[in-house]
Amino acid sequence: MGCSSCGTKNKEGSTPTGCQNNGGCSTGGCNKMNSFDWLSNMDFPNYDNFDIVEIKFKGGRKEFFRNIHNLDLVTGDAVVVDVPNGHHIGYVSMQGELVRLQMQKKKIKNDDEIKAVYRVATDKDLEKWHEVQNREMPTMYRAREVIQEFKLKMKLSDVEFQADNSKATFYYSAEERVDFRELIKKLAGEFKIRVEMRQISLRQEAGRIGGIGSCGRELCCSTWLTDFKSVSTSAARYQNLSLNPSKLSGQCGRLKCCLNYELDTYMEALSGIPEVEKPIQTKRGSLTLQKTDIFRKIMWFSYSEDNIWHPVKVDRVAEIIALNKQGEKPDTLMEDILEIEEAVQINSDLIKLDRKFSKPKKKKKKGAKFNPNKVKVEKTPNPIAKDKPQGNAKKHRPKKRFNKNKNKPNNKKD
Repeated sequence: MGCSSCGTKNKEGSTPTGCQNNGGCSTGGCNKMNSFDWLSNMDFPNYDNFDIVEIKFKGGRKEFFRNIHNLDLVTGDAVVVDVPNGHHIGYVSMQGELVRLQMQKKKIKNDDEIKAVYRVATDKDLEKWHEVQNREMPTMYRAREVIQEFKLKMKLSDVEFQADNSKATFYYSAEERVDFRELIKKLAGEFKIRVEMRQISLRQEAGRIGGIGSCGRELCCSTWLTDFKSVSTSAARYQNLSLNPSKLSGQCGRLKCCLNYELDTYMEALSGIPEVEKPIQTKRGSLTLQKTDIFRKIMWFSYSEDNIWHPVKVDRVAEIIALNKQGEKPDTLMEDILEIEEAVQINSDLIKLDRKFSKPKKKKKKGAKFNPNKVKVEKTPNPIAKDKPQGNAKKHRPKKRFNKNKNKPNNKKD
């Protein structure tokens, strides 16, 4: 897979062949943390443009730099920027007034601490940068071997080399604090570079690696989500989701961030639904809560001796709870029962199973064995019956045979 900005080309140098990053390009991944400039087609009055641009690096990492030379930059241009103790290459992801809004959102001050953009990257700069990038994968594999030798409890997920080949940043994740001072000495002496170890969370690690979620779309953390908020199991309880870890956890091994997306809507809908802490009491018996439809404001109850669910409005449930607190019991729950076909369909299978297994099975007679001699004999058709005339036809009677000489006078003439 190749993209227009990928510098990896075939031997002929005609078409880009891609960097073999499984859907990502050598810049850190296609469509990772892309920004849409919705002000690009709007005409503004003549005034000075905002001189700070947003630059994107490998893995979707973004930083702000000042365009001190007033370069004519376009979104997607490769530029050389100033970094501590050297220079690096990144791509312009946003410019103009949207950058001002992003800085206000992230609470970044417009002061002298913002580094500068040197120039637009030339072909020579890009060639050197791609040569440096070819060292990242072998370096990561070798660093993992060194980590195993030192028996450190950490997981190395990515390595990023600076464009001037003077520094490498190692991204790792660990559950506990790790003493990697000896590891840094070993890596710096073996690769002859300055080493920086940067710890990231499991969600950030999943965002850098990327993938496809259970919804069929790319992971939110690798496309647009930058602020990771804590997710608790109570968010799943409020939304009536089954507490199945395999379904609620994402590729990072933590609870899915999307559980918080609709939580506010569910919390607002739950504000008018009473809490049923114990079974409600009626004169017919006690009823247990089985299911709650949050948006339709319906609650299903069932008697202890019955498997049928009875749908009841939320207002009626609140009235029964209030009566129970006063020590009173309503006559029946059937006053405000709702005729819903779905409720019958839900319990129809259970009722059929109860009826099926409640019937006693017929016991087979002991000692009764199969007798192969007793075989039913089929009646053979009578061939004479086929010859019988049908309708008004006269029946053919066979002539009786008799002996002429017996009991008959002799009539012969002499």
